[in-house]
Amino acid sequence: MKTNIVLLLTAILLGGCESQPDYREATKGGFGYTESKFTDTQYRVNFKGRGTDKSKAMDYAMLRAAELTLEQGYDWFVVTDRETLVDRENVQLSPQVGFSRRYATLTDCGALTCRTSRFPRSQFETGVFIGGSEQSEIESILNIEMGKGAKPNSGTSFDAKQVTENLGPKKDTVQD
Repeated sequence: MKTNIVLLLTAILLGGCESQPDYREATKGGFGYTESKFTDTQYRVNFKGRGTDKSKAMDYAMLRAAELTLEQGYDWFVVTDRETLVDRENVQLSPQVGFSRRYATLTDCGALTCRTSRFPRSQFETGVFIGGSEQSEIESILNIEMGKGAKPNSGTSFDAKQVTENLGPKKDTVQD
């Protein structure tokens, strides 16, 4: 009986987590997007999500950068720096107490090339872990600079309106 109750509660909790949309504002350091203002035209945009899809995380960071650019009254933005962090954790089937080793992957991209590094992180953990699968978190971080008027001709400059149209939610069109 206790096992059934525990399984039911676990299913409800996991279902509640999965029902949240991927693209949303993060609360209390959770999953979603955040931004930090450096100057009137310079921001850092972060998107943190579950999974291993780097392109999806980067798309969401780009979408937030475009939305923020439009909200601030600008037309375009330039990505001045970007990086992607992947944090993987193996979840065990049995109770566990002690130190664990997690590996973080850091991808740092400049104007022409990208560099990927993998490094271990140790931490103290206690508890019962249910599963036996690998859980991953991915975070894309963009530093952007916004502007108005003619967009610079570079591979790192983007028209904010076009980015929101291409990466934002698709609207259903009704045909006559």
